[in-house]
Amino acid sequence: MTIQWFPGHMHVTRKAIAERMKSGIDVVIELLDARLPGSSANPLLAALTDGKPSLKLLNKQDLADIDATSLWLDHYNSLPQTRAVGLDASEVAPAAKLIKACRELAPLRGGMAKPLRVLICGIPNVGKSTLINTLVGKKATKTGDEAGITKLEQRVVLASDVSLFDTPGMLWPKIVVAKSGYHLAASGAIGRNAYDDQEVALELLETLQAGYAARIEARYRLTRVAGMKSEELLAALARQRGLIQTGGRVDLQKAAEVLLKDFRSGALGRVTLETPEAHAALLRAGEVAEADRLAQKAGQGRR
Repeated sequence: MTIQWFPGHMHVTRKAIAERMKSGIDVVIELLDARLPGSSANPLLAALTDGKPSLKLLNKQDLADIDATSLWLDHYNSLPQTRAVGLDASEVAPAAKLIKACRELAPLRGGMAKPLRVLICGIPNVGKSTLINTLVGKKATKTGDEAGITKLEQRVVLASDVSLFDTPGMLWPKIVVAKSGYHLAASGAIGRNAYDDQEVALELLETLQAGYAARIEARYRLTRVAGMKSEELLAALARQRGLIQTGGRVDLQKAAEVLLKDFRSGALGRVTLETPEAHAALLRAGEVAEADRLAQKAGQGRR
């Protein structure tokens, strides 16, 4: 089953973005999680932002696989009216880099007569508030390791002729790629009540086993990880960490929490959950399945 999470305040955010676009926006910055750039890209933004030039910021690149990040940067930089740069939200002085990229995307804007207006969007808990606080050099927005911290639109002055409009984190009403839903949950972008920790941990382990088995072995002092079923691996992790319940049963819930915390904090090392090619294939399959589902539903409605 695909994980879904689109609470009421996200409906409000969608309307706020649409209204802000009407008032005039020159460049749209979309903050992505460098560990899951495809899954963290919001398909709803394309419709809301009306084809405006786009700057893709692959945030948390210090937690992502370097080679995979290069693939994603090449992918996004190959798209029309799009620039992409890697970023760690704790960088000391990212403003110059971002302002330069925005000016290149909107060369006819700038100066006091035509100030550059930039909208920044992103999924929840992707590091947007931390980035903005770094940009302005003070605590302008609330931050926290929890989805949905920012609830109101904010305006930040980046330069005398550059205004940045911040929006709350937003997902989209229908996640059609099941794997993307699990990746988003693993990253902390989805509210805790919308998913099961153990299910997300099992999906995460399955992904990590394919490319980062050695990282799991090193972190949890396990062997022959690549050949295990994810259920066996989660149980082995629990035993290795001494997560045993009364009666000798392994505590899979605690093991799942340990794994998710380690992934989110970077304790597993630099890992990326998807490549452009792999995500594109999953997206195509998800769109076909969703189209079939809607067609079947329509057919049943006509009976």
